[in-house]
Amino acid sequence: MGDLLVIDVGNTNIVVGVWRGDELLRSHRLATVRDRTVDEYGILTRQLLADLADGVSGAIVSSVVPPVDGIIESMLQKFFGLEAFFVRPGIRTGIAIKTENPLELGADRIVNAVALWHEYGGPSIAVDFGTATTFDIVSAEGDYRGGIIAPGPNISFEALFARAARLPRVEFRRPDQLIGTSTVTSMQSGMYFGYLGLVDGILERIVSEIGKVEAIVATGGVASDFSSDSRFIQKVDPELTLKGLKLIWERNQGPNRRRGRPAKGAPK
Repeated sequence: MGDLLVIDVGNTNIVVGVWRGDELLRSHRLATVRDRTVDEYGILTRQLLADLADGVSGAIVSSVVPPVDGIIESMLQKFFGLEAFFVRPGIRTGIAIKTENPLELGADRIVNAVALWHEYGGPSIAVDFGTATTFDIVSAEGDYRGGIIAPGPNISFEALFARAARLPRVEFRRPDQLIGTSTVTSMQSGMYFGYLGLVDGILERIVSEIGKVEAIVATGGVASDFSSDSRFIQKVDPELTLKGLKLIWERNQGPNRRRGRPAKGAPK
């Protein structure tokens, strides 16, 4: 049995990782570029994986960017000789989706929920900081109950820079003090503590509604930036999505497995 290549395609970044059994050997983050070619993605991915590339025998993909799906599928065929297994409706996840329309739920949120339930039990909450920040809830019975979607930090900050002509573009960082003494530190304080208030405000309301939770887990690009000051985030798990992909792969092996395919209309 060879290694498993896992790929999570987000609107801002693509994360690739390689599992060998229960050990994540390596993970890397690429910018999501919709007009990048099959060859460009293939060369980049093989260069990043280096010595691990030839040992991969399976590949699973979660994606929220349909225009990239066919490119990733072709890249895996051409550069790895693999058929991509996509996280799609109808595959085995091990959890029940208790929403009004399960078909509209993003693959990344399903994958996070699978890993959240397996790693931490329930009721639990996953907070994924990405292009959008998502809050996903798994019940005590292991059902996906629903969630909340908010604009991600970068979207919020870019809107500020774009619409305020006299405000400079500044580095996102936690300021040393709450009250800024310059334009730059005032902006950094508003950006950091303002977004922290959004996160904790939503988590406070979720906990108030569902009661005691087993875990509140943060993942995604800037999860560690907010976790130390959050009143609710208990743990940062940067590999939560990659863990979920591995679990779903394992649950779909065997003679009766269903193949997840790219969305209809995705480019080849």
